Amino acid sequence: MKIASWNVNSVKARLPRLTDYLKAEAPDVLCLQELKVIDEAFPRDEIEELGYNIETHGQKTYNGVALLSKYPIEDVVRGLPGDDSDVQARYIEATINNIRVASLYLPNGNPVDSEKYPYKLAWMARLINHARGLLSYEEPTVLAGDYNVIPQDEDCYDPKAWEGDALTLPQSRNHFRQLLNMGYTDGYRAVTPEVDYTYWDYQRGAWQKDNGIRIDHLLLSPQATDLLETAGIDKGPRGQERPSDHTPIWVELANND
Repeated sequence: MKIASWNVNSVKARLPRLTDYLKAEAPDVLCLQELKVIDEAFPRDEIEELGYNIETHGQKTYNGVALLSKYPIEDVVRGLPGDDSDVQARYIEATINNIRVASLYLPNGNPVDSEKYPYKLAWMARLINHARGLLSYEEPTVLAGDYNVIPQDEDCYDPKAWEGDALTLPQSRNHFRQLLNMGYTDGYRAVTPEVDYTYWDYQRGAWQKDNGIRIDHLLLSPQATDLLETAGIDKGPRGQERPSDHTPIWVELANND
């Protein structure tokens, strides 16, 4: 069962890239982030034609997350629990083929001297609390998405260039490590020690120079880690015409029957 995650940076603008990817790689589940459309404007027909069920949590112009699945999508939760006043569409979760899967778009947090960084940390604290609760069910769980965190210096082409950024600040990394310390596994890192990236800025020839960072992650509960077979990053979409600045990252799990 291949579960992939991709920040598409506008599902309408990247629809050709999205459908190309679904045809070429055919993941069983694809978690999308940064849709930038309301639910009613999501291009359902084009994706349903490829054999996918769809659940979205959209928002006009900003944010938005979705789950695409070849399997039925059940028990859907929209919005990260813990703050009913938070209207940003950054989290969707459901059960798919006996695995609990979430698509999340964690706040960027920049500039750090604005209200955006405290919001990022508060959102991460809510995620930690919710993730701890999910562990109590002792079932395979995959928390997939754009975490907007560079976990370690090795996940960045030039650590000094990112010093002081919300993606690398100690508080951000500490919150990410809390998820790992409570029992979640970085699916990609568990499979390979290789350094590779999931995001390249549109500016300054970052893609051509491979000046990237790894900020998209799939965190697996112990039960999902037991099913982990392999993982990887599909870099092809980033090199195509009018690409997202992110590229898909994925894990392959054994069937959980």
